[in-house]
Amino acid sequence: MKAKRASDQPEVSVDSRLEEARGLAGAIALDVVHAEAVKLQKIRPATLLGEGTVDRLGEIIKAEHIELAVVDAHVAPNQQRNLEKAWSCKVIDRTGLILEIFGARAKTREGQLQVELAHLSYQKSRLVRSWTHLERQRGGFGFLGGPGETQIEIDRRLIGDRIVRIKKELEKVVRTRQLHRAARKRVPYPIVALVGYTNAGKSTLFNRLTSAGVLAADQLFATLDPTMRQLKLASGRTIILSDTVGFVSDLPHELVAAFRATLEEVLEADVIIHVRDVAHPETLAQKRDVEDVLSQLGIPEDRPLIEALNKIDLLPEDDRSRVLNSADRVDGQVAISALNGQGADRLLGMVDRRLARERQAIAVEVPVSDGETLAWLYRRGEVLDRRDTASAAIVSVLLDPADLSRIAKKTGIRIRHRVEAAAE
Repeated sequence: MKAKRASDQPEVSVDSRLEEARGLAGAIALDVVHAEAVKLQKIRPATLLGEGTVDRLGEIIKAEHIELAVVDAHVAPNQQRNLEKAWSCKVIDRTGLILEIFGARAKTREGQLQVELAHLSYQKSRLVRSWTHLERQRGGFGFLGGPGETQIEIDRRLIGDRIVRIKKELEKVVRTRQLHRAARKRVPYPIVALVGYTNAGKSTLFNRLTSAGVLAADQLFATLDPTMRQLKLASGRTIILSDTVGFVSDLPHELVAAFRATLEEVLEADVIIHVRDVAHPETLAQKRDVEDVLSQLGIPEDRPLIEALNKIDLLPEDDRSRVLNSADRVDGQVAISALNGQGADRLLGMVDRRLARERQAIAVEVPVSDGETLAWLYRRGEVLDRRDTASAAIVSVLLDPADLSRIAKKTGIRIRHRVEAAAE
């Protein structure tokens, strides 16, 4: 395997980028025979790499009987073809490798459709007039193409037709997800989404908090399909916790578009937990990559966000103390170990407080005979005060906006006035 450090990522060290490329290859069980970073003086239009580098790597590929070379950068279709000719082996770039990982990992129907859509979009861009078998002309019979239509045009049209069919099927899946989301809003429970760089420990934390048994492996992109579970907080509030696909630097734009539906749970989230691997040498660069993706998704800047500084159990004692002290001083940060549970209760307490900030204090007049509504107020809200009259109970209560809307629509219930109270 040959990995090439992208020149437009100065904030990430060469060694870290090379190690991530190894991890990506290992994610689909590729046996890495050789890996190195190549410094480019300038990009060669024909082969990306310089002639000397191509020849030297070609000798290694021949000697080691290597069947696949991975270039950790964007490789143009003509560059891919020329490298395959020079090295006599299959060549894929970073986008192709990530697509292979996603294709191997997607389990749900939506995930599989999104991967296929991204793959076809990628393949369509690779259909250039470079391979001889795509340049042949064939006579047209009316149902496979017009007279003189070339094989490349047929392949491109067939891929285009398949893309159209997948998009239609995805629309049905997305509509189903929207119905499920609407049902959750009627419940309604706040959504808390876990996001973070791939392999930051999101699934391990998800399992720690919910005991869900989601695959949590020390490999990149262990989770692709969104997983959601109900979770009860110490205050009695029920939330829906969502585990999402991990982010990565230079995520192929085909996948950003294709997986937008998967990441819609983040757009709908009431609170976002950004899980960071603080034991990773490039933790700050990974943080910026995640923030960039969240910005691309259109997440509002005022959306409540908590930084969970994970894997403190892997830090040396001095570094662990520094991270713990820093988290104590910074609002919205908490140091945790998803593996052993350290800081998990504090994280959930912080989620509870962030959700409580959104609550509004109101006074509700409920007929004394309506025990069901009174019980609901105690169960769903935080009762601040109650005053009973002969015919009604006047309850001052903190409610989430969705619950406030729900109680306002109930027949026979009157919201008498807003209450000035802290929502902490």
